[in-house]
Amino acid sequence: MSSDEDYVIETADAGASLVIPMEAGNIKKGGFIMIKGRPCKVINIAVSKTGKHGHAKCNFTATDIFTGKKLEDMVPGSHGTTVPIVTKSDWEIIDIEEDGCVTLMDEGGNQKIDVTLPAIPKGLGDEIREAWAEGENQVSVSVQKAVNEEEIISYKKENSA
Repeated sequence: MSSDEDYVIETADAGASLVIPMEAGNIKKGGFIMIKGRPCKVINIAVSKTGKHGHAKCNFTATDIFTGKKLEDMVPGSHGTTVPIVTKSDWEIIDIEEDGCVTLMDEGGNQKIDVTLPAIPKGLGDEIREAWAEGENQVSVSVQKAVNEEEIISYKKENSA
């Protein structure tokens, strides 16, 4: 190799994973699980007794945290499955475009422009737009992030005094 070759590093991270492994028997109701490649919140767990093959099976019923779609999965309790790393952060709305793109700013002054008004649940996006009232009101939103997807999940109209 010649010494004049340039190496360009586009991104750098600590090798952080978007999901973590977990034994199926350790996942609790209200926790998160990956089902069919989608991050889901567990709404019910039914555990069957051990059978002739020696494994209790966990039957998970969960809802996709971004689409609200109901999904099911059955995993032996002692086997591994994956759990998404889900984070929530609070942002203040700076601008809402006609197409629903939202400009947000956090307490540190960092801006986020790659989020749109939510389509699910139906009407939440319109409620946020009405509460913001073309910038007359201060509105903060909670953004949930998992497996490289982000969605506004709630909002709060701040009291302007």
